Amino acid sequence: MAPSTTGRELSGARIAVVGASGALGSLVAAELERRGARLLVVGRDADRLTALGTGVPVVADLGDAGAGDAVVAAAREHLGGLDGLVNAAGVVAFGALVDTPDEVVEELFLTNVVGPLFLLRRVVPLLEESRGFVLQISAVVADRPMPRMAAYSASKAAQSAVATALRTELRRSRVDVYDVRPPHTETGLATRPLSGEAPGLPPGKDPADVARRIVDALAAGEQDLPAEAF
Repeated sequence: MAPSTTGRELSGARIAVVGASGALGSLVAAELERRGARLLVVGRDADRLTALGTGVPVVADLGDAGAGDAVVAAAREHLGGLDGLVNAAGVVAFGALVDTPDEVVEELFLTNVVGPLFLLRRVVPLLEESRGFVLQISAVVADRPMPRMAAYSASKAAQSAVATALRTELRRSRVDVYDVRPPHTETGLATRPLSGEAPGLPPGKDPADVARRIVDALAAGEQDLPAEAF
């Protein structure tokens, strides 16, 4: 699936969706399938992946350096290669930094930054073969860090920085890198923090609309998608 100036042809595209059992990841996977993509759905919970009813399930923990190896092996076995990687996995925490436990800071960076780096190191060579793409779903706090979300904001800013750097690094390989930073979305993630309590937030975006906008951006070749684009 070669890139073009008008974006990506999704029909028949071989795409791995990491975090596919999550609220937003499952909707992105469903939208990609609707447009004809062939999927690997990647996550930690085998039952939830199977319940999606789409794609080839790959059970892997993003915090494990071997997760990328599992994705590559499954892509070669079931799809004959890979045209794209969508990372929709992520965790959140709230509260003042001094009240945030060390292990929570560590988990935020393991899931939101370190794990994705492990994954990319292993998957990028496969994407170079197909001149494919990487799409990372970050968050508005990457651009606008928030008080009582310092560690979370920092992890998302780091994730966005990876995308910015890779976009240039992989240009010669013709691998496109998409950095998507949606505004607050009603996925329920804020009700499941690693620690702390969510601040009062205005009503968020409909996750189905956000998922559709993300896939539209992929199809159109919009590689930088800030919150105001939703």
